[in-house]
Amino acid sequence: MILIKLGGSVITDKAIYRTFRQDTVARLADEIARAGQQAIIVHGAGSFGHIVAKKYALQNGLTDPAVQVPAAARVMCDVRELSSMIVEELLAKNLPAVSVPPGSCYVTEHGKIVIKDEETLRALVNLGLMPVMFGDVTADRTQGVAIVSGDQLIEVLCRMFDPSLVVFVSDIDGLYDRDPKTDRKTRLIGEVTAAKLAEIPAETTVADVTGGIRSKMAAMLRMTNGHRECVLVNGTVPNRLYSLLKGEVVTCTTAKGGLE
Repeated sequence: MILIKLGGSVITDKAIYRTFRQDTVARLADEIARAGQQAIIVHGAGSFGHIVAKKYALQNGLTDPAVQVPAAARVMCDVRELSSMIVEELLAKNLPAVSVPPGSCYVTEHGKIVIKDEETLRALVNLGLMPVMFGDVTADRTQGVAIVSGDQLIEVLCRMFDPSLVVFVSDIDGLYDRDPKTDRKTRLIGEVTAAKLAEIPAETTVADVTGGIRSKMAAMLRMTNGHRECVLVNGTVPNRLYSLLKGEVVTCTTAKGGLE
């Protein structure tokens, strides 16, 4: 079992509302199919979720229900449509994908997803189906609504299924010490370990990585253990994801060894 996170920047144009990159997703679906491994897919919301969610500050909970509740409904509709389009591309490659909307299955508390019953998701996997989950709006016990990110879902799924590998598919070659889109002197970080994390100043940030480079490294390390690595790879480069899944050496960032 492997977990694959398809980043919103790869599957959509994050700057333009509801812009789906069908050709890219079709190619990635083909690469996943050819690799021939059992997988669970998580994808970002991209421009189908972030633009409206940010405009109405849904991540902060309900402060103006009359305005935010319709906005939450709009986002939930949009991200489900995005997921359906991704599932169609996976099905076209004979992958038994099925969309599993987190906001329709689970609630959150203080923005953290609450999963009391694992039976449904496990049953889908045991049937041989491929769950496809995504960043979504959820009902929240403490703040009314919240945003569950794809990264948060991946961490939950790691604990639930103990995958052999976690892959984050992004639009850059890996993690960098500076923003690779604006700084020519940036350096790719090939391997992330707890020791390497300790060398990164807490204030270090990269515009493309929510929360900064240090928090992203920590998140990747949390998903590793003695037998599992977490890899960030560029999904805009044809066949790079396929090569990685087949065990070949590719340009990427690999986290290993856990946080301890």
